[in-house]
Amino acid sequence: MRAFTHRTTRKLALVGALAGAGLLLTACGTDGGTGGMDHGGTSATSSVTPSATASAPAAGADSAPGNFNDADVMFAQMMIPHHEQALEMAELADGRAEDPEVKKLVAAIEQAQDPEIRKMRAWLKGWGKPESAGHGSGHGMSGMMSDQDMKDLAATKGKAFDRKFAELMIAHHDGAVAMAKDEQKDGANATARKLADDVVRTQSAEVDQLRKVLDRL
Repeated sequence: MRAFTHRTTRKLALVGALAGAGLLLTACGTDGGTGGMDHGGTSATSSVTPSATASAPAAGADSAPGNFNDADVMFAQMMIPHHEQALEMAELADGRAEDPEVKKLVAAIEQAQDPEIRKMRAWLKGWGKPESAGHGSGHGMSGMMSDQDMKDLAATKGKAFDRKFAELMIAHHDGAVAMAKDEQKDGANATARKLADDVVRTQSAEVDQLRKVLDRL
């Protein structure tokens, strides 16, 4: 009985030793694998273009993966304040606009341009570029209203507002369409060019609507 117990004890000790060795080897292998994955991740990240790497953390709907160039950056930097002014003009319609079609267009502008501003801000953040690069209201910013234009618009109401709003927004949209066409021609980023396509399509259609509004006011 003692011999059987002795042999069993030795067998269990041997199994325990082998198991311990196995765990040790597994741990070493895991460490090595993890280290390899870490190094692999680092090298993969460093080999990716800066634009793709930078845009990865952005939300799916707002990301602009892939290569980008100066034209893409300028498009976002200039279109953001352009859109912001369109939203300011749209806000003035509250309590001033009278024409139902003008009110409908105001709602469409707000619905489209606010999300587009958020997207372009996300692109610039992902690309590691500032939101503003010092672009003024001169070259490339056609259609921007002056402070006096905004004051004149705010001073009107009813049909006078509707007419003034339509006139100013046509000029504003024409400026945005021109900027978007530059992006279509010169931009490298597919997501930015897609937004430029949307701007050309939607704002050109709104210009046609606004002209019809002017014709009947």
